[in-house]
Amino acid sequence: MTLAPLRRTYVQGRNGQIHLRLAGNPGGDKRPMLCFHLSPSSGVVYENWLAEMGKDRLIVAPDTPGYGMSDFPPEQPTIGTFAEAMTDVMDALDIKDADIMGYHTGSKTCVELARQQPDRIKHLVLISAPIYTEADLAKQNSEMGSPDTPVEDGSHLIHSWAGLWRWRGPEQTPADIMYAFPDHIRGGERKHWGHAAAFSYTYPENIPAVKQPILVINTNDDLVVYTRRIREHLANGKVIELMDWGHGFLDYHTEETAAFVRPFLDQDIWPDTAE
Repeated sequence: MTLAPLRRTYVQGRNGQIHLRLAGNPGGDKRPMLCFHLSPSSGVVYENWLAEMGKDRLIVAPDTPGYGMSDFPPEQPTIGTFAEAMTDVMDALDIKDADIMGYHTGSKTCVELARQQPDRIKHLVLISAPIYTEADLAKQNSEMGSPDTPVEDGSHLIHSWAGLWRWRGPEQTPADIMYAFPDHIRGGERKHWGHAAAFSYTYPENIPAVKQPILVINTNDDLVVYTRRIREHLANGKVIELMDWGHGFLDYHTEETAAFVRPFLDQDIWPDTAE
């Protein structure tokens, strides 16, 4: 089956226009899927994934408000704000129910959307689901939770690039990093908003209320240690560890990932290695 062509559009949300990448078509026997990106980035991280999963369903990757080509919300958002925006996307596309995938910040958006719309969300796939101690959280906030002020010599851009390069996946090249880099810096002094929202939202407080099946994918990235703490908080979930994979795995292991995600979504079959 050939890859699904990627297309783009905008829908109107309660806080402005939301830019979407999408592939596939509605109306088949597979539920639509929505995919929420990490911060600060955009739906660009899902482009190959859309082409693969769009073979047999509608799949949509919105740019979170304030990221990519979506409008900024009028004030600093919370994870609840992001989840409400994704409800707007579902309503605009007439999606009655859906499976959802999140990546880092997007994983928290998934959990909150499932809390807000329990009858419409059927499965959750979370790429990392970190739980922080107070010391961990202080460190994360100091590194990523405050504004990234532009400076005259452009060294703030070098700092941003260095962070991406430090945590690159094993297959990622400089060209891969550069492809997504414009969206990484587009938010300017507001690009930390997504991290600030994520650091204010905790899994122990929120994920126990989610009864839908949850598959957590823990790759060898910057959140690997923190994500291992999620197991005891999953009411109906499992964790699959993929220590040979890191950032970029949806580009370099697209079909392999689809091979265990599709059965999970469509038939409630957990990957053999899920714990």
